[in-house]
Order: sequence, then C-alpha cells, then structure tokens
Amino acid sequence: MTAALSRRSFLSRSAFIGCSLAASPLLTPVSFAAAPWENRLVVIILRGGMDGLDVVRPVGDPSFAALRSRTMAETGFDLDGQFQLHPALGDLMPLWQAGELGFVHAVSTPYRDKRSHFDGQDLLEAGTENLGSQIRDGWLNRMLQQIPGVQADTAYAIGHSDMKLLSGSAPVANWAPESDLRLSPQALRLAELVMESDPQMHAALAEAMSLAEAGRALGGLERGERTPPHLQIARYAADRLNRDARIAAFSLNGWDTHRAQAQTLTRALGPLSETLLALKSGTKQEVWQRTAIIAMTEFGRTARENGTGGTDHGTGGLMVLAGGAIRGRVVHGDWPGVGADALYDGRDLMPTRDVRAQAAWIMRGITGIDTSLLERHVFPGLDMGSDPNLLF
Repeated sequence: MTAALSRRSFLSRSAFIGCSLAASPLLTPVSFAAAPWENRLVVIILRGGMDGLDVVRPVGDPSFAALRSRTMAETGFDLDGQFQLHPALGDLMPLWQAGELGFVHAVSTPYRDKRSHFDGQDLLEAGTENLGSQIRDGWLNRMLQQIPGVQADTAYAIGHSDMKLLSGSAPVANWAPESDLRLSPQALRLAELVMESDPQMHAALAEAMSLAEAGRALGGLERGERTPPHLQIARYAADRLNRDARIAAFSLNGWDTHRAQAQTLTRALGPLSETLLALKSGTKQEVWQRTAIIAMTEFGRTARENGTGGTDHGTGGLMVLAGGAIRGRVVHGDWPGVGADALYDGRDLMPTRDVRAQAAWIMRGITGIDTSLLERHVFPGLDMGSDPNLLF
C-alpha cells in the first residue's frame, strides 16, 4: 500500500478489513462539507417528481377544484386563505406559525416536455441549462469551489446511488446509515500497523471507525433498535451541523404518484415531515436560527388527475423551505393560475421562476458569494432576476 492510495480509495476498497462495499461510508447521497461561514445550508432532493399542487393546494384558485377530486379526499390545513397544506404535513404547522416553514410555488428547472425522471434529476443536480452541457460536476460542489478555505469535514452518504449535486473537485465526504464497520481488536491493530507509516491512511481508518460508531449510536444499533434511515440521516446531519459542517445534502425517494396518490403521497410526506422536525430538534437553537433548508424535486406533476387517482409527470413544481434563517409563513412565487388558458402545454402548472435562481439567492444570503459567480460558475448562464426575499 502506497501513499498514492487516497483516503477515498482506501474507504471504498476497505473490504479487506471486513467492511463490505455496500457498507462503505462513501456510496450514498448525503454529504457534508465544512466552510468558513457560520450559516448552514441543507439541500434535500425529492426524487420522483413531487406533486406540489397537492402538497400546497391552491384552493383559492377557482379552477383548481375541477382538476382534482379523487386525489384529495381529506381537507388540509389553511395557510393563508389562498393555499392549503396537505393533511399529512399537519405536524409542520407549528413551524409554519413560527415563520420557520415556507414554500415557493410554480418553479422548475429548464427541463421541458420529455419528463424523464433520470434526465430531470440529472439536470436538477447539474444545475445547467440543458443535458448537453459539458459540465459534469454538481452545482453545490461548484459553489464550494468558489469559497476559499473550504475543507472536508466528514463525508457522509445515504442509500447506494451517487449524489451528483456534490460531485466535483471541492472536498466533500459521505456517510451511510448502513455503515457498520466492526473490527476485532486484533484486526484493528493489524490495520493500524499496516498504515502506521502513512499519516493520511492512518487518519482515514480512524475516520471510518468514528463514522461507523456514530452511525451505530444514531441508528440505535448498540441498543438493539432500528431507527428508520431518514431519521438516521436527519439526526446525523443535525449532529454534524452542530459542529464544523456547514453544508449538507441528501435525498428522499417515493414521490412518483401515478396511481392512488391519496395514499402514495401521504406515505412520502411522513418521512419528509419527520426529517424536517428531526433536523430542528437535533440542532442547537443558535444553529437552527442560522439554517436554511431547501427541498427540491425534478419536476411537478399534471394539474389534472388521471384515471387511476394519480397524476403524471408534469412541469411546474414546488420548493419546500425550512429553518430559522428562511422567511417563512409565506407561499412565495408568482402564481400563474390553473385555468385552461394558464396551463403549460394545456396540462401542467406553468413555471414562473427558475428553481435554480431561488437556490442561488439562498446561497447568496447564506454564504455571501457574489451574484456574478453564481450566474457564471455555479449556474452557468442563469439570470437570477430580482431577489425573491426568501431569507431574513
């Protein structure tokens, strides 16, 4: 083993000391990075195309009721007389009342018409104008590349897919809740002896053992319990954000609601609600007040429900905001309406703002990064437009 073997290589090849590839702390889509500012940013990718029209229902729009009958059997929670929150998110109403929960309606990436989950998610995480771009890293990593002094805190991931959002040359690390690296005292001593002459590799082993120990504690494994993965993610995120980490990103799945949406969407909204509440309860008050959480999805869904009580792939969608740093108790955005003449392509909510611009303005407020850098390097070719005032 030579010094040329990087820490990432070591961790991904750690099967020789009993850590399977599936348990490697570098394989899943939750990552953290330390940075030279005090604010925190959490980005959650909602994979599958969340139906924003059901999550935050435009009940004040006279055309809406005629579009939906089977997908919304239960009445939600009134937000402002115009919009109503899905009943499965009732536990978040105290956050709304406290001004720590908000939404942005009628947003989307530049992706149009083909409505492919894979392409939509790739474009969302790349942050580019189109899929033909030569840019291969993710917009959150490109933002970190613009900040002098950024260092990897510890790198954490959840699940078994790559998180393109954070891929790139800026240092990030990953953690998986499935990670359970256990070595006998003899095996641990042998590994330490092998790596003794290489400080980088020795530190990598110590980090892997520390992450596995923390993951077991947060997942309840030491007590014989099994905490759901989304809560392990949220609790670990909160723990690291209380320390040196400033950026966190992960994904939640289950938002494809072609059939029986009343049941399917409710099942997806439960973990989202629990995740947001766990992030709040797990962070120190002073940290929560400096935190902005953005939850984004690759596209919205059709305005009109289909014949199986679901909705199909659409265009305009919803961004969820939470945290003490956001300007909550507001449904932000320019509402286009859902009348027949207002729909995109006669079927979808019309996007009125680019979701990348909303994310860019939040990054501007959280990190202080210059607008021109955001428009040229983080989201190449983006016109951020006017400040939507999403933060205090």
